[in-house]
Amino acid sequence: MVDSPNLKGIQPYGGNGGVATVMPPDTHPMRIAMANPQFWLLAFSFAICGFTTSGLFQTHLISHGVEHGFPEMTMAVSLGLMGATDMIGTIFSGWLCDRFGKRWPLAIYYSLRGISLMLLPYVESTEQLMAFSVVYGLNWLSTIPATSALTADLFGKQNIGVVFGWICFAHQIGAALASYGAGYLHSLTGNYTLAFMTSGLFALVATGLVVNLRAENCDPYLKSQ
Repeated sequence: MVDSPNLKGIQPYGGNGGVATVMPPDTHPMRIAMANPQFWLLAFSFAICGFTTSGLFQTHLISHGVEHGFPEMTMAVSLGLMGATDMIGTIFSGWLCDRFGKRWPLAIYYSLRGISLMLLPYVESTEQLMAFSVVYGLNWLSTIPATSALTADLFGKQNIGVVFGWICFAHQIGAALASYGAGYLHSLTGNYTLAFMTSGLFALVATGLVVNLRAENCDPYLKSQ
């Protein structure tokens, strides 16, 4: 394992035969990132991603379905269907981002997620539940290719490990808040309706955050090129 294709005497993937320049990571990439509003827009939007997915669904979806009269096995199938369509959505997301940019596809993902979450409390039949699972599953992890690519564009590919790592940390904070918060709201109201409605609204807020991202690069070296 080496840090550069040059050290092996080969071209990087997509190389055109010229000399490949490998940028070393910045000494303090997070100082640059945290001083820029773009980082916080990405971090907060990805925190909402965690809030509206793993923290909410993997903790509370089956309980919500059982309370609405669905058998546990039906809810397990629903969650499994989300996982299957998730793979398709993630691959398709990369294709979309390569051809149409990252910002607007990411905004659309959050919009669809928000609308679907606010409709979930009104899903009453197995057919509706499976249709919801397909729609929701397609945009579950589809946010990751767009968010990670935006991080690389804004802060430099050489810094993506550190910067995106902290953005993922924000995702996990959001997931933890949803896991606890949805349970707390359920203890107050006796159902998950308010939790899903609130999560849906947060997803729409994430849409607004993403729309306000700008395409200019925040990495000083790349700005100078």
